[in-house]
Amino acid sequence: MAVLVFTVAATLAVSASAGKHSKPRGKTAASANVIAGPAYAQRVDAMQAADDIALRRDLDPVWVRQTLGQARYVAAIAKAVTPPAVGVAKNWQLYRSRFVEPRRIKAGVDFWQAHRHTLRRAEQQTGVPAEIIVGILGVETLYGQQMGNYRVLDALATLSFDFPASHPRADQRSAYFKGELEQFLSWTQRSGLDPLSLKGSYAGAMGWPQFMPSSWHTYAIDFDADGTVDLLGSPADAIGSVANYFKAFNWQPGLATHFPVAFDAQKLDMDALMAPDILPTFSVADFQARGVVLSGEALAHAGKLALIELQMGDAPPIYVAGTDNFYAITRYNWSSYYAMAVIELGQAVAQAMAPSPTQLKPAPAPENRD
Repeated sequence: MAVLVFTVAATLAVSASAGKHSKPRGKTAASANVIAGPAYAQRVDAMQAADDIALRRDLDPVWVRQTLGQARYVAAIAKAVTPPAVGVAKNWQLYRSRFVEPRRIKAGVDFWQAHRHTLRRAEQQTGVPAEIIVGILGVETLYGQQMGNYRVLDALATLSFDFPASHPRADQRSAYFKGELEQFLSWTQRSGLDPLSLKGSYAGAMGWPQFMPSSWHTYAIDFDADGTVDLLGSPADAIGSVANYFKAFNWQPGLATHFPVAFDAQKLDMDALMAPDILPTFSVADFQARGVVLSGEALAHAGKLALIELQMGDAPPIYVAGTDNFYAITRYNWSSYYAMAVIELGQAVAQAMAPSPTQLKPAPAPENRD
């Protein structure tokens, strides 16, 4: 989910020894049997928050109290955002295998073929490539098939008032979710939607692109021009909204997302290179001065770069040079693993869409039997 379509634990560790990885984006996780705990109607802090929301948003305080009072604590949600055990290694290859796999690629091909005109229009209007949009929707919800089964109200209330104290940024995350809860209540009240019926991820993200309430309010658009912004039922609105999101975060048309790198061991200053994390900071000359070896089109890159590290469990990590467009993808979800999964799923779908060499061959001329 991000700061926008926010994912609470953007880079949850992946345990190679377990043979599976913890879901990095809980937004698409669904729970068929959600066990709800106590209602927040009995919580003084929740009811005070309801009054504050009503005052700030000019909402009916009785309605806000009654609605928020019906939210319930869900222990599974709190557990889902609890940090992994210290020392659990991340593993890009294992992470990748969940998303860049045959079922998702086939679904991506079907989606692209069904919505090729809409994807082309979105790319023409925003400069965001179709394969990035396809990658996002595939990673997020398997093209609308896995949009989450938690009540959004329960998710936002749980993470607002009972965010796990063991999280190193618990106070900040709790404040974030209180803002999302406020936006959700305001949006549903003014739009006439039932806040008790909307389902989403364990973090309260909704729809095909898994937008948080604030992102829905800010970036969602009516791309099918039917008079309604519908990220739950309109693939066209989802396509346009994802493209609009990246446009807002300064997507640069035609710019690569990343470049391959090698290292000059004698000059390598890894501490300096990793210090900015995924924020593009270094010019090509800065990179080279610190021991990064670039080649090809990367040498002509005029913008800033970041050294992106993808850990591989017990094996040595792999590295790429991330551009401003790579960084833009991480604004959707603050994780380099997520960004690379989106990129590579989109590429895999695009490759599967391309005709094979045999399909490109002209049919042989008919034999002359005269």
